[in-house]
Amino acid sequence: MNRPGPPVASTRAELADLLSPFRQPRSPVVLVPTMGALHAGHAALFRRARKEAGDGSVVASVFVNPLQFAPGEDLDRYPRTFDDDLAMASREGVDVVFAPSVDEMYPDGEPLVTVEPGPLGTVLEGESRPGHFRGVLTVVAKLFGLVRPDVAVFGQKDYQQLVLVTRMSRDLCSGVEVVGAETVREADGLALSSRNRYLAPEARRQAAVLNRALRAAQDRAAYGLPAARWAAMCVLKEVPELDVDYLAIRTPDLAEIDDPHPLGPIPARILMAARIGSTRLIDNMPLTLGGATLPATPVAPSDQ
Repeated sequence: MNRPGPPVASTRAELADLLSPFRQPRSPVVLVPTMGALHAGHAALFRRARKEAGDGSVVASVFVNPLQFAPGEDLDRYPRTFDDDLAMASREGVDVVFAPSVDEMYPDGEPLVTVEPGPLGTVLEGESRPGHFRGVLTVVAKLFGLVRPDVAVFGQKDYQQLVLVTRMSRDLCSGVEVVGAETVREADGLALSSRNRYLAPEARRQAAVLNRALRAAQDRAAYGLPAARWAAMCVLKEVPELDVDYLAIRTPDLAEIDDPHPLGPIPARILMAARIGSTRLIDNMPLTLGGATLPATPVAPSDQ
């Protein structure tokens, strides 16, 4: 079947053949790993990759990785829109699309040797989805080995994933520079996600509360971590249908924060996951803790 867009490799051998002309000295290869169902957020990743690549090449992978889905999660219903994905890749200057089958990526079935994410893989998303990051890091490591990129671009919406992939690349000496691209949002602030299409109209309206809660935390962060968390939780309570999985404020590398009331401003990250109906959404934002001398209005302590 003839499809518009960049050439598609479905096997490792085809990928090597397609990439061989691009492997020139001082001509970087930039990888954007995706699971398909592409949207404007992915388009922004491709544009960032194109900027990083310059005269080099941009490779997009499209692979729904079963290893990162737990039993009962949405592997079977995860949206698959390959023709539309190819059209977007073409518009955004992608040079090669790697779209392997499960058998091609895991020819011997579930691998016996995987990448262990360590302690950070067991908290936040890792606590809610045991084994998730083992699956993520394993497939990313395989993609790094197959594509051999100089740079890989990931979105900040999956912030814990970005931190773990960055650490994996450093710890395993992969030689891949990991770049985090800004989250792309809809007009009401909801972070773009392939799973947003699961939301019914009313649930979609309610989902905008996540962005409002994160921004409320940013507004109160100068008064310390408890104030920021309390502000976010107050906003989330406006939508009782929302089932909050976690709301955490950590350092940019996701370590625990020792001082909840820092005197000087320190960078931090607020992360949350919540379920609306059967759809689970995640989001995060940077914030700056501390720096305020006296709150303009009384700040209640955290109720969590």
